[in-house]
Amino acid sequence: MLQRSHPDARLWRDELRATVGLAWPLVLTNLTQSLIQSTDVLLLGWAGSAVLAAGTLGINVYYAFLIFGMGLVMASAPMMARELGARRHSVRDVRRTVRQAMWSAAAMVVPVWLVLWHTKPILLAIGQDPVLAAGAERFVRALMWGMLPALWYLVLRSFVSALEKPVWSLVVAAAGVLFNAVLNYSLIFGKLGFPALGLMGAGIGSTAANSFMFVAMALVVSVHPRFRRYRLFGRFWRADWERFRQVWRLGLPIAVTLALEITIFNTAVFLMGLIGAASIAAHAVALQIAAFTFMVPLGLSQAVTVRVGLAYGRRDREGIARAGWTAFTLGVSFMALMALVMLAMPHRLVTLFLDPADPANTHVISLAVSFLFVAALFQVFDGAQSVGAGMLRGLHDTKVPMAYAALGYWVIGLLTAVGLAFGLHWDGVGIWVGLATGLAVVSALMLGRWIRRDRLGLGPLDFP
Repeated sequence: MLQRSHPDARLWRDELRATVGLAWPLVLTNLTQSLIQSTDVLLLGWAGSAVLAAGTLGINVYYAFLIFGMGLVMASAPMMARELGARRHSVRDVRRTVRQAMWSAAAMVVPVWLVLWHTKPILLAIGQDPVLAAGAERFVRALMWGMLPALWYLVLRSFVSALEKPVWSLVVAAAGVLFNAVLNYSLIFGKLGFPALGLMGAGIGSTAANSFMFVAMALVVSVHPRFRRYRLFGRFWRADWERFRQVWRLGLPIAVTLALEITIFNTAVFLMGLIGAASIAAHAVALQIAAFTFMVPLGLSQAVTVRVGLAYGRRDREGIARAGWTAFTLGVSFMALMALVMLAMPHRLVTLFLDPADPANTHVISLAVSFLFVAALFQVFDGAQSVGAGMLRGLHDTKVPMAYAALGYWVIGLLTAVGLAFGLHWDGVGIWVGLATGLAVVSALMLGRWIRRDRLGLGPLDFP
C-alpha cells in the first residue's frame, strides 16, 4: 500500500506550482521587455561602436529615472495582493490602488522630463566626451516621452499579476518587442520607407513601442471578462489622496532602493567613460548579457511579492515562509546555472553583439569577455538580493532594505570599484569586482532580515 504524502510536503508542492505558474509569464514578460533594450543595443552596435557608446550614455541617464518610477509603481503589487488576500472590498480597493499608482507615475514623470531634456549638460558636468554627450541627448529627447506609458503599462501588469493572470502581460510584451524591433531598425538605418535617423530613430521607436504596449494592455483589462468588472478607468479623475499617499509611502523606499542599484551601474558606465570609449562599449555588452539573465530572478521577485502578500493578507504565517523560501531557492539555483554558462562561453555571448570580423571591435570584445567573467561570479548574489527584496516587499517592508541598498551599493560597492579601478589600476575589471562586492553585501543583509522577520515584528499580526 502506497504511503500518502505528508501534508507539509503537499503544501510545499502546491506552493511550488503556484509560484512557477505565476512567475513564468512574468519572467518571459521581463525577458521580452529586456529584449526591447537588447534590440536597441544590438542595432546601435551595428551602427558602430561610437554610436553604441553615445546610446549607452543616454540609456543610462534615462534608465536611472525609469527605474525610480518602476519602484514607485511597484508598490501597487503588494497593496493589491494584500487587499485581495484579505477579501475586504477588494474590487473597489484594487481599482483605487491602480488609479492612484497611475496618478503617482504622472506626478513623478513631469519634472523628470524637464531634467532629461538637458541630458548633454548633465553628461558634460560629470566629465563625459562632448561628442558622445551630444549624441546621447538626441537619443534621450526622443526616448523620454515613452516613460509615462511604460510606467502605466507596469501598473496594469501588476494588476493582472495580483489576480494571478500574468499571461496577458506576456502577450502584450511579446508584441511590443516585435513592434520595437521593426520600427527601430527602420528608423535607425532608413528602411521600409523611413528616414535614417540614427540615435534619434532609436528613441522614437522605443517611445512608440512603450505607447503601443500601454494601449494594448489597457484594452485587455477593459475588455477581458476576468478584469473588466474592476472598471479600472472608471472615474479616473476622482482623487483618493490617502491611497495616493500610501503608494508613495510604500513605493518611495522601493523606488530609492532600485534607483540606488541601477545608478551604481550607471555610475560604473560613467567611470568607464573616464577610462575610454572601448570600456563603455564593452561594459554595455557585458551588462546587457547580465541584465538578460537577471530577468528570471526579477520575475520570481515579482511573483513572490504577490504570493507573500496574499499570505500576509490571510494572516498565514506558514504560507509566508513557504512562498518566500520557494521563490528564493528557484532564483538562486537559476542564477548559479547562468554563472556556469557565462564561464563556459563568454566569447560566443559577446560576439552576438559585436562583429568579430571588424578589427575596430577586437579590443572591445576582449574587454567585454573579461567583464563577463566577473559578472558570472556575482550572478548568485544578484539573484539572491532581487528575490530577497521581493520577499520583504510582500510584507510591506521597504525602508530598511532601502538602507541596505545604500550601504551595499554606494558605500562598499562604489569604494571598492574606485579603489580597484583607479587605485590599483585594474581599470574596468576593478569596477566590475566592486559591483559584485556590493551585490554580495546587499544579498546577505536581505536574507538575514527575512530570516529574522518574526523577531523584527514583520509578521501578519502587525497590520490592522
